[in-house]
Amino acid sequence: MLVDALLQAQEKASSALAVDDGMRALTHRRLAVLARVIRDIVAGADAGPRVGIMLPASAVFPAALFGVLWTGRVAVPLNFLLAAEELAAVVADAGLQVILTVRHFQALSEELPARVLFLEDLPLKQKTLIGLFRRLPPAPVVRPDDTAVILYTSGTTAGPKGVELSYGNLHSNCVDSITALNIDIHHRFLNVLPPFHVFGLTACVLIPVYLRAAVYAIPRFSPLAVVKAVPAKQISVLMAIPSMYAAILRTKSTTAEAFRSVELAISGGEPLPESVRRGFEERFGVVLREGYGLTETSPVVSACSRAVHRVGTVGKPIPNVEVRIAGADGRAAPASEDGEILIRGPGIMKGYYRKLEETRRVLDADGWFHTGDIGRLDADGFLAITGRVKDMLIVAGENVFAREIEAALEAHEAVSQAAVIGMPDDLRGEVPAAFVIPRQGAQVTESELRAFAKQSLAGFKVPRRIDIRDDLPVGPTGKILKRRLRELLTSERESVTPKETKV
Repeated sequence: MLVDALLQAQEKASSALAVDDGMRALTHRRLAVLARVIRDIVAGADAGPRVGIMLPASAVFPAALFGVLWTGRVAVPLNFLLAAEELAAVVADAGLQVILTVRHFQALSEELPARVLFLEDLPLKQKTLIGLFRRLPPAPVVRPDDTAVILYTSGTTAGPKGVELSYGNLHSNCVDSITALNIDIHHRFLNVLPPFHVFGLTACVLIPVYLRAAVYAIPRFSPLAVVKAVPAKQISVLMAIPSMYAAILRTKSTTAEAFRSVELAISGGEPLPESVRRGFEERFGVVLREGYGLTETSPVVSACSRAVHRVGTVGKPIPNVEVRIAGADGRAAPASEDGEILIRGPGIMKGYYRKLEETRRVLDADGWFHTGDIGRLDADGFLAITGRVKDMLIVAGENVFAREIEAALEAHEAVSQAAVIGMPDDLRGEVPAAFVIPRQGAQVTESELRAFAKQSLAGFKVPRRIDIRDDLPVGPTGKILKRRLRELLTSERESVTPKETKV
């Protein structure tokens, strides 16, 4: 299924650009031939049933991915931003015998319990030139339920889990996302997302191949590189996480002219701060449209498109995906009421690799995936994300969702980003505590923010404490690590706790 899309692209758009990373540009024909070369190397390397791929966003990543899949093996993209010990645990859990990578990651590779094939040491160029004059073999025979990739979650709250995504999962998500977003072969994509993350894998690697469209890849995200690449490459589709858009917004000399070619800019992976959304539109004339998805859903669940867009929501579910909001009793919640987001459709994962019990906890007998996210569906079917089950605070018996408070703070013109957690309180059980990053050049005080929050929040939802900081701890994909914020509060409390108690 996936390799079939590659072969169709090289057949129908042979000489058209497929991917360019500034170092190497490949047409669809050359991409397919390079994938075939890697296929032959992997097939002769006694690689085992699963093969690791440790590469950044680049021209060679899709060739490696399709090359592994072409052998009938499972591809395991590896998060090269993890510490060596963390990554070694992932390699061991996946049972990898061979990893494809580059010399840039040699030091990290030496810490991993697998044989490493450095692409620089392989005769890729020579064999690709020869391969251009050879007939390509057919795609492997696979079933929709066969595992195509295993993507490991970042492990920010617990040990990483391998999410098994099938050929049918990824194929359906590509086809249905293309329909929902109304994108086609004429669009040019910018890829700044790491391919070990499902957002980058599906949106910036697989979908362009399905479309037979062109991608310009930036191996290491830089806001300056983005603002140069967009006009130079006439990029029309941007896919990024909010922290990337925020970094672009902080560039000083960028003007709206740089983004004139952009037709669709999707923000996903984490909540989009109102200040970033508003700033991008006012300064660059680009409307940031939110989407929602998870690794376990391949990933796209819903998205705002150019035709269907509502600010403050993540759009409507894409075709063939069902979304249900479950109330406290498990029944469907009425429109505009909060509850846990449940998802059903062809993109739902097979399960967590070798973790049957954890799979059963989130996938029920009727095929609904329990996300742990809190949201609401309005009367028109637009989905809004209001928090996570674990981000719910209980203040004096009242349920309070952290995302609601964060959104209220981010509506302040001086605020770039906010993160809210629960802080223990003797009287109310817990109270909200906020961590805020101001916009570049802006100044704001705790008392000003508290007064601003009172305009839109009930008194018990207003943060008891607001820390204003230059930055916040983030994980590999830019998400704020609330666990670290909780550890910070815990260490502060312990430092002021008396060592002796007088009686």
